[in-house]
Amino acid sequence: MLEGLDPEQRAVATALRGPVCVLAGAGTGKTRAITHRIAYGVRAGILQPSTVLAVTFTNRAAGEMRGRLRQLGAHGVQARTFHSAALRQLQYFWPKAIGGGMPRLVDRKIQLVADAAAACGTRLDRGELRDVTAEIEWSKVTQTVPADYPYAAAKAGREAPRAPAEIAHLYAAYENLKRDRAVIDFEDVLLLTVAILQDRHDIAEQVRAQYQHFVVDEYQDVSPLQQRLLELWLGDRDNLCVVGDASQTIYSFTGATPDHLLDFRTRHPGATVVKLVRDYRSSPQVVRLANGLLAQAHGRAADHRLELVSQRAPGPEPVHTEYTDEPAEAEGAAHRIRELIDAGVPAAEIAVLFRTNAQSETYEQALADAGVPYQLRGAERFFDRPEVRKAGIALRGAARFGGNDSLLDDAVDLPSQVRAVLSGEGWANEPPAGSGAVRERWESLAALVNLAHDLAAGNPKATLADFVAELDERANAQHAPTVQGVTLASLHAAKGLEWDVVFLVGVAEGMLPITYAKTDEQIEEERRLLYVGVTRARERLHVSWALSRSPGGRPNRRASRFLDGLRPGTTPTAGRAGTTSGAGVERGTGRDIPAVPRRAQRSPARCRVCGRTLTDAGEMKLMRCEECPSDMDEGLYERLREWRTVQAERSGQPDFCVFTDRTLVAIAEARPENSAELSRIPGVLSRKLRSYGDEVLAICAGQDVNEGDSDD
Repeated sequence: MLEGLDPEQRAVATALRGPVCVLAGAGTGKTRAITHRIAYGVRAGILQPSTVLAVTFTNRAAGEMRGRLRQLGAHGVQARTFHSAALRQLQYFWPKAIGGGMPRLVDRKIQLVADAAAACGTRLDRGELRDVTAEIEWSKVTQTVPADYPYAAAKAGREAPRAPAEIAHLYAAYENLKRDRAVIDFEDVLLLTVAILQDRHDIAEQVRAQYQHFVVDEYQDVSPLQQRLLELWLGDRDNLCVVGDASQTIYSFTGATPDHLLDFRTRHPGATVVKLVRDYRSSPQVVRLANGLLAQAHGRAADHRLELVSQRAPGPEPVHTEYTDEPAEAEGAAHRIRELIDAGVPAAEIAVLFRTNAQSETYEQALADAGVPYQLRGAERFFDRPEVRKAGIALRGAARFGGNDSLLDDAVDLPSQVRAVLSGEGWANEPPAGSGAVRERWESLAALVNLAHDLAAGNPKATLADFVAELDERANAQHAPTVQGVTLASLHAAKGLEWDVVFLVGVAEGMLPITYAKTDEQIEEERRLLYVGVTRARERLHVSWALSRSPGGRPNRRASRFLDGLRPGTTPTAGRAGTTSGAGVERGTGRDIPAVPRRAQRSPARCRVCGRTLTDAGEMKLMRCEECPSDMDEGLYERLREWRTVQAERSGQPDFCVFTDRTLVAIAEARPENSAELSRIPGVLSRKLRSYGDEVLAICAGQDVNEGDSDD
């Protein structure tokens, strides 16, 4: 179960007791780490599957987590969104806590808001209606009642679409209208569950008896309401593992805040903190741009940024392109995408990411003109498409009565059976020429065929009935399979996804950062949004902007300030050097830990022998290339290894949690004489310097170290 995990991921997987905080940078394998943690705990008999609840923020992420857990043999573990988990509890306990039938849950609240506005005699245009709905949602997840909205909005610095008092009036009317119609919205699911768990201690204890271990992914995105629900689930226990990255906080407009993640160690002084910075997704060139973006950041999230270290082979440098106008930018992107597809890059491995959904239309037209298939993320749900519904009916019938279907006579495995059934629905081995509705239908069916191949690869004995069950589960969770087409998506919708090639378009002042981002906090969130976009790319990254909106327009735009110093021919804007965090494990002591200043950000690491820039994590620890000669003191290295073994036995943790082999080699090569020299060695974090520094320096000086307990 632990094979193939890096040291930090292994530390996550084996930290099964007490509070655990995983600070995981983009592409560092956090889902792998936490699913292996759950599966390892189940295999070891420490975790009972039915008592584990893994919570994440999207149906897609929850579906992916369930699939991985099944592959690892951890059957029976619940992986759900906050809303899904709360809704199940609310439905179960409603008769006991409230009585009668539960009110109907409305999928979209915007029509209710429109009806509430009409009842108040207020006319809202389409944009205002959307914005007022967003303000109501924000109020509910921050547990703000209508009467308190004006004060809360002013305190949070929100720019309301109408006068705050008017928003409060509409909010109150909306709540009254829901009550009159006996309906609830998605925020009510959380609010009502919280209310029941707070008021009914017997029900709260029943829930806590069921769920005893919690894992929360994307913890930087929790709202105050979700945090309150989590606290009620936990009670006075601390079997909690949270995973997040403050540098990927991009949903603060919905009430999400990274404070719960950043304050975790304060609330849980005994927590184990593991930092994942080995980036397995992106090339060193993409990672360098991502790190450069955060190096110029300000604010609390920037102070706790994680500096990624790519584990992939070098790739091409990011391409920065300036266009005269937006249509030219879209045509340029479409032309390059056409070339990539012709060169063999699958369309599904390419994405075009933009700041606002309104930008998509230009790129849809440009891709269609270039004959490039595409899918618009956030548009019609995959399982709601007519061809997918028809295919599901056909597959369900074949699974039930397939023994009498001549189509399946020559089908020897699951993929061939699915292909045979879908051939009657319009699927063929070769896609139809051109684009349009016929091509889109084929792409949908092809996605089902690809899903059958994926299921058979994980379970060669899978049957049509298993495939139909998989489809039903995915449809319930809206976990759509991959469609073969270029993805068009907003930066917000792209969170959690990745592609071989990413086109970041419209990266201009006024768009990134967006015009209405005025405060320092809003500007920094825009920077993090661009960071999320950059870190979606595995191999190739194209960044572009246009000088004007339309052909012949005044060229009064410029590239985003966030690119200053990162694209050729520019200098960086003044930034503040915040804290950068290397990989490692910090074991909680159960007591408050005094703040210790972090080292300032380093300049690029260079080999101290040949001077080459270092990108490999292991070489950066040694401060030299692997092939360059070592001047290590062998005797010192052996004494350090013996000392480390004693420390690991005393603290009950693996050797590498004290210092890794490479760190010991680096110490034996550097032979530091004081704390300042020791702290400059990668892998010697401030906490380890406090815990082990004196003894390591004594060993380096040739002294015998006393047998007493260490501080850790």
